[in-house]
Amino acid sequence: MLSASNINAYIALMRLNKPIGIYLLLWPTLWALFLASKGFPPASILVIFISGVVLMRSAGCIFNDITDRHLDGFVYRTRARPLVSGALSVKQAYIAFFVLLFLSFLCLLTLPLYSWFLAIVGLGFAILYPFLKRITHLPQIGLGFAFSWGIPMAFSAVQNTVPASAWILFFSTLIWVVIYDSLYAMADREFDIKVGIKSTAILFKGWDTIIIGLLQLSFVVLLIVIGHLFLLHFPYYISLGLASFLFIYQQIMIKDRLPEHCFKMFLNNQYVGCVIFIGIALSYSL
Repeated sequence: MLSASNINAYIALMRLNKPIGIYLLLWPTLWALFLASKGFPPASILVIFISGVVLMRSAGCIFNDITDRHLDGFVYRTRARPLVSGALSVKQAYIAFFVLLFLSFLCLLTLPLYSWFLAIVGLGFAILYPFLKRITHLPQIGLGFAFSWGIPMAFSAVQNTVPASAWILFFSTLIWVVIYDSLYAMADREFDIKVGIKSTAILFKGWDTIIIGLLQLSFVVLLIVIGHLFLLHFPYYISLGLASFLFIYQQIMIKDRLPEHCFKMFLNNQYVGCVIFIGIALSYSL
């Protein structure tokens, strides 16, 4: 029987005590579901995708911790993770990982066959991501593919196809993931350099805030295009204005590159995703 300490360790392993990753994965998935459905999606589809987001994000965190267990002890924010502290064994982590994959598979059974193929590709991105930080300074792009893959999955589930407009939304979301994960990497840059982990924050060097600003601008422009393609109404464009103000706030906060500010602005992106979703939902309510 699981003890209270074991339960807490599994919660930490799956990062359920830090749901920011769930929010950042959920918002673009909800964007896609509402756009694909031209309004509120079927309740069954909504439940399946919310469950899938929680399950796959948790599985991804476990696999990331398994691959990084020899590195996390050198980074201040990750040195207390269960596999580093010894609260859980690698075997226990693998068992939890495969249980979550099985539960995700059960969710997948209710979706069209096309979605099955896309799910396999998405799983490949999720497994590949933890290794990218060892071989390239662009692991954030790999995370972008993994965290944006809910978009083609959503369109395939609702429409049984993935139109070109959905891929534009996918690409815009990929840019957003690079933005907020670069902020995350800026917070860890000092430790990452010491242990040999690569990131866009290290690659960008002193140009980091400027490049992130250009990416933020590109993201907003692409979302304006999305609004035109999906015939969205004024609430959506108000939400883009609010998201733009949040990006300006992020730029102000990261100008001195203080790690704690960079991490807080990484967290701030959950509000970016939220206001955009509200704009899409209200647009279809008119």
